Amino acid sequence: MATIHPTAVVHPTAELADDVVIGPYTIVGAHVRIDAGTTLGAHVIIEEHTHIGRNNLIYHGAVLGAPPQDRKFKHEPSCLKIGDGNWIREYVTIHRASGEGQATLIGDQNFLMAYVHIGHNCRVGSHVVMANSVGVSGHCEIGDGANIGGMVGIHQFTRIGKLAMVGGMSRIVRDVPPFMIVEGSPAEVRGVNTVGLRRAGVPQPTRDALRLACRWMFRSEMNLTQAIEKIRAELNMSDELHELLEFIQQIRQGRNGRALDRPARK
Repeated sequence: MATIHPTAVVHPTAELADDVVIGPYTIVGAHVRIDAGTTLGAHVIIEEHTHIGRNNLIYHGAVLGAPPQDRKFKHEPSCLKIGDGNWIREYVTIHRASGEGQATLIGDQNFLMAYVHIGHNCRVGSHVVMANSVGVSGHCEIGDGANIGGMVGIHQFTRIGKLAMVGGMSRIVRDVPPFMIVEGSPAEVRGVNTVGLRRAGVPQPTRDALRLACRWMFRSEMNLTQAIEKIRAELNMSDELHELLEFIQQIRQGRNGRALDRPARK
């Protein structure tokens, strides 16, 4: 049977695994499901239609599954789904989705530091780190292994690619390519996240090819069309390079209205 502090309030329709721990003054709403091994600290609020997976550690003051900050929201049924092994620190807020049957999705093994906000309809992968006070607007996508520095603001409908790294206090108003380091206001590509790639087990030849691709696409006199042609012609096409080029191509085709292409310098 779950361990529930006497001051906590748990709705009778909530489903709790036997070893769930609910801290003092915590509120668990209707139709919530919390799986085995998850611990909720003090003053946590879990609102309706939220599913929290296994072995999550949720610190005091977090609010998960609150209604979206969306004027179009009419209290239609939607949900928040959180995976396994996440570390959710103090006063994190994650909103459920806007739109009937829609979901905000959080993967596994993420580390969300204090005061992180993740808006409605976002999709966050696994092994993502968000430092203190990161703000993620609605409908954003955060790829696996991304690392986002403190006080970063991310515009709605923006994507952060796999294993990308975003410098603290950056303003993200367009998609961040996978495997890259970006920083600034607005943010610009500064280089390749070689440390993150090495930790993820990406081999040295692939890391070297990504460095060349970054130089040709973002630091040379070539425009993106020319750079992509050179990459395809001269580099061994690893899975990572394929993913990078596919991501860039989606941006160039006008996804979210934020084209990244630029003319060649003269």
